[in-house]
Amino acid sequence: MAAAIFLLIVLYFVNQPIIRYFKNKHRVLSTSLMNWLYLYHMLFWMIYYIVASFNPSDSKKYFGVSSTYTQSWFSLFEAGTSFMYFLAYPFTNVLGLNYAVAMVLFAWFGYIGFLYFYAFFEENLKVPVKIMGYKLVTLLLFLPNMHYWTSSLGKGAVVFVGIAMFAYALKEPQKRLLTLLAGSFIVYFVRPHVFLFLALGAAVGYFTGRKNVPFYQKAVVCVGFIIGGVVLYDQVVAFAGLNEDNVLSSFETYTSEQSDRLEEGGSGVDIDSYPLPLKLFTFWFRPLFFDVGNPLGFYVSIENVFYLYLTAQLLDKDFIPFLKRSSSLVKMSLVTFLSSSVALSFVMGNLGIVIRQKSQVMYFLFFVIISFMEYKRRKMIYKRKMLKEKKLQEMKLQEQLALNEQQVA
Repeated sequence: MAAAIFLLIVLYFVNQPIIRYFKNKHRVLSTSLMNWLYLYHMLFWMIYYIVASFNPSDSKKYFGVSSTYTQSWFSLFEAGTSFMYFLAYPFTNVLGLNYAVAMVLFAWFGYIGFLYFYAFFEENLKVPVKIMGYKLVTLLLFLPNMHYWTSSLGKGAVVFVGIAMFAYALKEPQKRLLTLLAGSFIVYFVRPHVFLFLALGAAVGYFTGRKNVPFYQKAVVCVGFIIGGVVLYDQVVAFAGLNEDNVLSSFETYTSEQSDRLEEGGSGVDIDSYPLPLKLFTFWFRPLFFDVGNPLGFYVSIENVFYLYLTAQLLDKDFIPFLKRSSSLVKMSLVTFLSSSVALSFVMGNLGIVIRQKSQVMYFLFFVIISFMEYKRRKMIYKRKMLKEKKLQEMKLQEQLALNEQQVA
């Protein structure tokens, strides 16, 4: 444990030039906020480590297999769980890091994901949106569930940083090509199906966005994403164990088997018979208080109520007009969130898995929500400005009329 604490301190100082790099590119970013966020994130590393020490955890499997693997390192290089062994191998096998130290290192990867998402939000949102006097972006950065599932040796931390890099790079894909490729690479090799959702969202968003981009450039980017999706389709189908001749039928069989398997985890919810809207509600907002069976469920329920409150902001007559006029990033975020939610909701029959899986896509929903709230705030500011100008014009007109009357008299 002493070595893990030492690494935690070392990484704090490693963070400083990284934070300065983002600060130089985005002046609005707060260095102190990111330092506090790091300490907060590492608090969840400690919580996760303690919980995992007394309960089954995938992190133990990743550490155990990677640290004792005797064959070639590159024999582990394939998509899925094997890729996690591949990532952990240099640290656990070659360097011989113990379990606690490896957990700190991968928790740090999760923190880097928060850095990228923070930059993504602040770069694309110009008008601060506040709740009870606090910036909403700041509140979203400190959501406990997001930190818990990205603070360990596991897919959650790795895929989170990959998704964050992908989203951040899409603002200026030509200038951030390496970041875009790195994020795509990470997401694909950890969770290939999630990469397809990202590619789909990026293609739709880029093509339909209002950004002043020549049509041929939009077409090239969209065709690139589509070709990438088609090329990787076979690998994703094989990864999921689906039948290429009848993907729909085999997907239904696969989701039924996954739901049955996850039901055995002890926190199951029988959603096979639910209509799609109810499945999505379960995926996005449960567990709620009536699902609670332990203290963790209670805290998660509080967070889910907050999700419900934020999502309710979209139930507004201005949302559709906003969506039509929104940027490519907003549309990308919405398509990615909805497509991944539909797919994942079919296989999530266990609330524990739901809590873990949805953390990788919720920030896309949050970006749509904050963008809409910013749009409403801009609209309100504009109306106030117009009203103020109208009143000034009326006052000037009245003064002019009064002056004219005096001159006549």
